[in-house]
Amino acid sequence: MMTDAAGVIVDGVHVLPVRVYFEDTDAAGMVFYANYLKFAERGRTEYLRTAGLDHSRLMDGGEKGGVTLVVRRCETDYLRSARLDDMLEVRTRITAVGGASVDMNQWVRRADEDLVRMNVRLACISSDGRPTRLPADVRRAFDEFCFRE
Repeated sequence: MMTDAAGVIVDGVHVLPVRVYFEDTDAAGMVFYANYLKFAERGRTEYLRTAGLDHSRLMDGGEKGGVTLVVRRCETDYLRSARLDDMLEVRTRITAVGGASVDMNQWVRRADEDLVRMNVRLACISSDGRPTRLPADVRRAFDEFCFRE
């Protein structure tokens, strides 16, 4: 188990606690649908940080040049709504690692209830915006945490 101030990885699943603030809600007092995508982004970012792969380090890249991981595809199922002051968990796990991509499952939970489920594919791009292979050290880190049934 690896821990960090912004979440924990247990058995390959990163768990990030998130509280719903007023700014996250719509006129009906429920979380605005697009804000779940923001919660998911925070979950992916903190997963990377906890695994030792923060975005700054990836983008710097030293002599080899940097890479960035961008969302290539996101399929989202909205099941239930969260409300102001709810305590949520954003759970993230890696399900597949390709040559230039990473697949993840993410879900937002309140207590024992799934609110939103997402399947996300990240693509690796170079600093000039072109697709590129995952650096070997990044791939190794992803492989280490990849969920295998």
